[in-house]
Amino acid sequence: MIALLDYGSGNLRSVEKALVKAGANVQVTTAPGLLKEARAAVLPGVGAFDDCIGAMQRQDLFGAVREFIASGRPFLGICVGYQALFDRSEEFNSCAQGLGIFRGRVVRFAAQPGLKIPQIGWNQLEIARPDCPLYRGIDPGSHVYFVHSFYPKPEEPSIVATRTTHGDTFASSIWKDNVFATQFHPEKSQEVGLRLLKNFVELSDG
Repeated sequence: MIALLDYGSGNLRSVEKALVKAGANVQVTTAPGLLKEARAAVLPGVGAFDDCIGAMQRQDLFGAVREFIASGRPFLGICVGYQALFDRSEEFNSCAQGLGIFRGRVVRFAAQPGLKIPQIGWNQLEIARPDCPLYRGIDPGSHVYFVHSFYPKPEEPSIVATRTTHGDTFASSIWKDNVFATQFHPEKSQEVGLRLLKNFVELSDG
């Protein structure tokens, strides 16, 4: 069973449908107790960093997610669920402390002439870690779907699994041990996204 964490994220149902299509047995939950039974967990996200962290704290999911990750079971963060893994965000003068799984901060795209912020739409993946299990069967240069104005800047370069350029070149996904996270939305990325989610589901099956 894969636990899909519900803290009020707007794209929860689309993530659930995509995971089911990828072959997962999904349980949507607002309670930390279900994480103890789950083989894997997914933290989706749409919206602001502080809203995500605040909702997780109110639902006692903040500490439960940290404990789950420490258990070594597969974990996937999506969009704001990716950003939440870092120390802090510069979004809207954020004062919330992130999960702190990885060192780094979340920053805004630098303004450049002609650059549209937020980035909304399709962009390419440069695969920096071909050994990352999420990208098995996915070609370099594949297109995935983004909706964001901010992105994390990891302090540990080795965790960067893919890079993407939208004015700035940024870490569009990361991987370390059992933790995977994407700034793009696999659930909106058609065949490439479905393949990525299938790879994650297979990891959860052991």
